Amino acid sequence: MPSTPAHSVIVLDFETTGLSPNMGDRAIEIGAVKLVNGDVVDTFQELMNPGRRVSSFIEGYTGITNNMLRTAASCEDVMAKFGHFIGDSHLVAHNASFDKRFLDAELERVNVRYSGQFACSMLIARRLIQDAPTHKLGDLVRFKHIDNDGVFHRALADAQMTAKLWMVMIDELEQQGVFDPSFKLMQTISKTSKGAMRGLLEKARSNAKS
Repeated sequence: MPSTPAHSVIVLDFETTGLSPNMGDRAIEIGAVKLVNGDVVDTFQELMNPGRRVSSFIEGYTGITNNMLRTAASCEDVMAKFGHFIGDSHLVAHNASFDKRFLDAELERVNVRYSGQFACSMLIARRLIQDAPTHKLGDLVRFKHIDNDGVFHRALADAQMTAKLWMVMIDELEQQGVFDPSFKLMQTISKTSKGAMRGLLEKARSNAKS
């Protein structure tokens, strides 16, 4: 796949019945933000009925109640629509391994494939915002003074906050002389040790000038 800019991606977030689709857990909400050249051009948000009741813990954690889910469309219907929404875009999530597991499991149920790759904003923040107290989404939003309405653990709100954090990190790279970073560079940052970060950014600056 040719190099694509980091500022044109889809940022997504799932709320779920539990931690693992391998243990039978299902998605109950999907939220996503489409960024093009750093601007939000579209959003996607839907509750989805997993076909069974969710626990009182999940109701309290997310604010998504069984009564809300009772009238929601099925996971299959929502995910078929979402597969069309993401198209061939690259994807970003905070703690992406979690969201990727659910995306893959739910799309497999409706026989939908996607060609984009994932990047994890949490792993990238660990390298670019090393002085944050923690790298949980809410803590990073507060640490970087990112505008928010105080809503967390709802899919669209978390996707919107992750998108803002993603753009903050791109802006900080540009302030360090790494202009128009590619999605591939962001993926590389997430896999680079703290000790190797300086060399990676120097190489990125050099490549941008050549």
